[in-house]
Amino acid sequence: MSEIDPITLSVLSGRMEQIADEMDATLFRAAFNPIIAEAHDASHGLYHAVSGDTLVQGKSGLPIFVGVMSFAVKAVIEKVAADGDLQDGDIFIFNDAHIGGTHLSDMRLVRPYFRDEELFCYLASVGHWHDVGGAVPGNYNPAATDVFQEAFVLPPVRLARAGEVNRDIIDILLRNTRLPQSAMGDLNGQLGALDLGVRRMDELLDEYGASTITAALDALGHRAEALMRAELEAMPDGRWEALDYLDNDGITDEPLAIRVGLEINGDSMTLDFAGSAPQCAGPVNIALPTTVATAYVAIKHIFPGLPANAGVMRPIEVKVPEGSLLSAEFPSPTGGYTETILRMIDVIFSAFAKVAPDRVVANAYGTINALSIAGKRSNGQPWVMFSFYGGGHGGSLEGDGLNHGNAPISTATIPPMEILEAAYPVMFRQWALRPDSAGAGKHRGGLGAIYEIEVLEENGAEAFLFGERGRFAPKGIVGGQDGAMNRFSYEQDDDWKVPPLASKMRGIKLRQGQAVRLETPGGGGYGKTEDRAAVNVASDVARGFVDAERADQLYGTAWREISI
Repeated sequence: MSEIDPITLSVLSGRMEQIADEMDATLFRAAFNPIIAEAHDASHGLYHAVSGDTLVQGKSGLPIFVGVMSFAVKAVIEKVAADGDLQDGDIFIFNDAHIGGTHLSDMRLVRPYFRDEELFCYLASVGHWHDVGGAVPGNYNPAATDVFQEAFVLPPVRLARAGEVNRDIIDILLRNTRLPQSAMGDLNGQLGALDLGVRRMDELLDEYGASTITAALDALGHRAEALMRAELEAMPDGRWEALDYLDNDGITDEPLAIRVGLEINGDSMTLDFAGSAPQCAGPVNIALPTTVATAYVAIKHIFPGLPANAGVMRPIEVKVPEGSLLSAEFPSPTGGYTETILRMIDVIFSAFAKVAPDRVVANAYGTINALSIAGKRSNGQPWVMFSFYGGGHGGSLEGDGLNHGNAPISTATIPPMEILEAAYPVMFRQWALRPDSAGAGKHRGGLGAIYEIEVLEENGAEAFLFGERGRFAPKGIVGGQDGAMNRFSYEQDDDWKVPPLASKMRGIKLRQGQAVRLETPGGGGYGKTEDRAAVNVASDVARGFVDAERADQLYGTAWREISI
């Protein structure tokens, strides 16, 4: 069947998305660690049997995994080609970031789906495990200089052969984590999600037949490409550039450039990252698969109507210089990939703001502030509280930025305070919006947040922070001002301290009753401050979002005549 009618295509597209959505939900409900169960740091999808390209992805999973998981499936295809053996019921598992993208905490499972004894497609699952060894609990090691200091590295191996699970692989995994019970629970959740995906695919193909589903998958790819080309054709031709910086690499206190050249020519586009910093010693490097996937995430934000399908990227060339921190080679550390891809999205948005400001927002807060607090309970059992934290999003043509949102690289939510306090010996002294953190503009940025976390365990704890935006603020666009920078401090016997590298710290000793404090960035502003409505300024002052005197400096005093 070479053609498929639009109604059938729409129905099948929804059915296949639903399969991926159900796989997401299955893992979220079964996972042991809150980064998956509460924050939804995971994803599932269907991938092409020959190329490994993304066919369908669930709507609840992380967008960054759309492109990255395609590289994971390609790695399995290459392994199968090398040994010439693939059976129904095989399951591959690995976390090697240089092959499959992102970082070593993200455990990938890839399973071939067979129909009538022939390979039809691949199903894949990825989830952020709570701890996979390495020098730092939770695996965000800001001082790592190679991957072996970050976590246990697993290349693509068969977890199951023809439906029979290899217990030896599981034993290796559980021996290389501080939290084996959590790892086993997450693994079982991912296996369950893949099992469900197989059952749902069987039902779908029983109902429609393999030829119809194949035609639908081909049509979805062509449709995605056509939609992307039409979007580009409607934009002016030209070249625009943007530049921003990472604070440092965690080892040397020097800024690292992220530069992009955006070029549109008819129905095609190039994103050229020439001029970006070279591969560095510390863990803000990312592998090429992650760079390509990040470009896709940015494009999806700018053109939200496009489907999650590899066809979107066919008209787009992503150029990355060899030796760059955006194309790092094994065994360079990649644990802080989140910070680098957030800066990539910022520069892509800033470049697009010069050609199509109506399509983009100002820079969001630009860091997940990966914070680990770890120690041992009085009974000797280890505990690791790893979480990420929110901040302000950028203003846009449509209005003010979101206060205290999650990172634009994902749909992951910030784990609730109640869940973290129930699971770990900590107490949040403060969880609040951060006043005066929003970038001013016609439409201001969103406010960042303040988190203050006290250690309750009598044995004390150690804290580890991997953040960014401590020295380079989130940028405003179209005349908007920058948001507030990140600020981290920790309590000691004599006073509150700040780390010398501003946004990164390892091995902070905390006694019972001492705390750490995160004051996260606000988003950049959109448009000139003089164009902001006085009633909106008055409302912000009334709600404590901005100090009255600061409002006078930024916006003038007309707001004082308005009663709120």
